[in-house]
Amino acid sequence: MQEQTINITKLVNNSSDGLSAEERAALKKQLAEQLQSLDGASEAEPLTRARLQLDVAESLNTLGRHKEAWDIARDAFFTCMQQEAWADAVEACDVLFQARQPDSLPALGMGIWLSVTFPVDPELTVAMLIHVVDETPNDSDGAAVAAITARYVVDLRADDDQHESQSFLVNNLIAMVAQRHSNVQDQEGLDRWLNHLQLRDPQIFLPRLAAVVDAIVGDKWWFDRDVLRARLPE
Repeated sequence: MQEQTINITKLVNNSSDGLSAEERAALKKQLAEQLQSLDGASEAEPLTRARLQLDVAESLNTLGRHKEAWDIARDAFFTCMQQEAWADAVEACDVLFQARQPDSLPALGMGIWLSVTFPVDPELTVAMLIHVVDETPNDSDGAAVAAITARYVVDLRADDDQHESQSFLVNNLIAMVAQRHSNVQDQEGLDRWLNHLQLRDPQIFLPRLAAVVDAIVGDKWWFDRDVLRARLPE
């Protein structure tokens, strides 16, 4: 990718972001420090610089400066992809999604694909899948597929220290989705719901998740999925 400098404008007052005056002042100071660190990292390793860019982008998003956050996070994303830093690329997609730009939903879809395809921290994958639940209507089967995939990833990847807390989270997520989708109120109803939607077999629900991701991203993929699949660890 061609090198480019992201223009970070001077801070402006914006009272619409929900921050108190004290919080905004602290965040402005934090952003100034982050920008100083980024300016001093011109000779740093690309991934180190990309992570600093993501810190800046998160602060910009919080301050409501979403277009600037988008520009710098997108630059970081491509660096992370070039470095095969898959978890960092997923985090960049999360920042891009929260930047509320026209292509933020495709960025979410790409982040979900990366987080499910590559063996990143399951907590990160679950966070991306929760966005799908939040963004879909109550009666959407896509939310159900996302929730059950979160459970699958936790069971597959979480270590002993993570598994209990992450299982609690995803089990509650599944129960919430089932309740809003079909008014499921108890375990018996949940079992029927899981069977009815065919959510017990990953060979069935994972291809359905792929279809959801395809629908989210459309024709706006920034990478070739077949090329990336060839880089998967044995």
